[in-house]
Amino acid sequence: MVLSPGFTMTRSSLTGLAEELASRGYVVVGVDHVHESYGTTLPGGRLAACAACPEQEADARAFGDKAVRGRQADVSFVLDRLLGRHPVWKGARLVDRSRIGMTGHSLGGSSTSWTMVKDSRVRAGVDMDGPFFVPLPGEGLSRPFILMGAGEVHEPGGKDFTWGRDWALMKSWKRWLTIQGGDHASFTDYTVLTKRSARDLEITRAYVAAFMDRHLRGRGRPLLDGPSGAFPETKFWK
Repeated sequence: MVLSPGFTMTRSSLTGLAEELASRGYVVVGVDHVHESYGTTLPGGRLAACAACPEQEADARAFGDKAVRGRQADVSFVLDRLLGRHPVWKGARLVDRSRIGMTGHSLGGSSTSWTMVKDSRVRAGVDMDGPFFVPLPGEGLSRPFILMGAGEVHEPGGKDFTWGRDWALMKSWKRWLTIQGGDHASFTDYTVLTKRSARDLEITRAYVAAFMDRHLRGRGRPLLDGPSGAFPETKFWK
């Protein structure tokens, strides 16, 4: 399971989700995208700052396109290093190559669909509140995907038109959910610092885990079939 954080954020922002997935037996790989966070510690104690921040501030749309393509290359490189003939992690034999999923928040979510387009090893994907900076190709995406948005921005007809555009090109199992009253940080550990406490993170953990269990392990998960009394804040759109 690959986790990709939002722009300027580190992999630690998705620790709660990583813990949930690991507790269910998934091997979880959190990716720090170097030069896209405020600080990434490299081997030897070096610190890489956010070299991409000025570029994003100058032209967010152009940067989004470039960053999504760069992140896809990052994730594919990580999978190469884990699954190649000489893996860099001694526990690599624990990874089931046929059951690889990816979940991303914000820019990480934006990158998930494009990573699936370019790398067939990723079998299921979750976009948490990220716009599609790079549109799906005309032939679409034929693997399971779930959109999880916060508040009204990512509702059908909301400010982000890219979800509606690319939704039609998702040819396999799919869901479009929003957390009512949520905000952009709702899918990260940062939510525990807000007035909503840990509730949004609880919702995120439940739905992402159910999705991966269903599509990577073939386990029935009724939570994904429609509104749940356990999580009334979660709205099913399609």
